[in-house]
Amino acid sequence: MTLPAGVLPYARTDVFTRDTVPGGLLKAHTTKDGAWALIHVLEGRLAYRIEDPRRLVSEAVLTPQTPPGVIEPTILHRVEPLGPVRFYVEFHRAEGR
Repeated sequence: MTLPAGVLPYARTDVFTRDTVPGGLLKAHTTKDGAWALIHVLEGRLAYRIEDPRRLVSEAVLTPQTPPGVIEPTILHRVEPLGPVRFYVEFHRAEGR
């Protein structure tokens, strides 16, 4: 999956590690309507799970060598560090939103 055309970055998180990842990211959560996001892994491995009943349950292991994980607006998802990791989340939305 890729971001739709016309969405632009507007914010990003700090870089998280296995020790600093906020607890809310480890539980199923969503982005707001219209907010897309990319999970960028800088080091290590991070499990990205989609758990929304509107989608097939899926899991990807993100690494620095894989494309970023794409988060759709309002879709339940969570992450899990698989050992030492460094990652950040970059938020996108349609221009003018």
